[in-house]
Amino acid sequence: MKLELPNPCWPVLRCLLGVLLLWAAVSKLAQPTDFLASIYAYDLPLPRSWLQLVAVVLPWLELLCGLLLLANVWTETALAAILALLGVFALATGQAWARGLDISCGCFNLKLFGVDASAGFVKFIESPGFAFFRNLLLVLLASALLRRRLAEVAGDGANAPSASKS
Repeated sequence: MKLELPNPCWPVLRCLLGVLLLWAAVSKLAQPTDFLASIYAYDLPLPRSWLQLVAVVLPWLELLCGLLLLANVWTETALAAILALLGVFALATGQAWARGLDISCGCFNLKLFGVDASAGFVKFIESPGFAFFRNLLLVLLASALLRRRLAEVAGDGANAPSASKS
């Protein structure tokens, strides 16, 4: 199935994905110990040193990719990295959901906006099940953006704007 949207939608979607990544990165960087605790809560069969490395590197990678998308620089590389990250996120949240873990996904810290973390709505949107489906939706978005961008670069997009404009 091919997603056909008007040309002005693609840059907006790229920027929205970039802002989402910046929000995720800043929320993790603002509360690094909370983020590490959320990674530990997944109870993954990996050495703690690897999980600690992920807690340090992941927010900076999200920040970099978000900035690259917003600046429309190295867009293909940023989207490919985002696709890989979202694939791993979908696997992690999916296995946590399948195992019935009652944890926060650790994706976005809503406390930064003064939102009560104990509210039912917040618990729902931070749940592994919701995060799994959100990640699948984001994988579809990033895939569509990457396909569109690669078509532009290859010159195959007859209706696509020039590579420097989207």
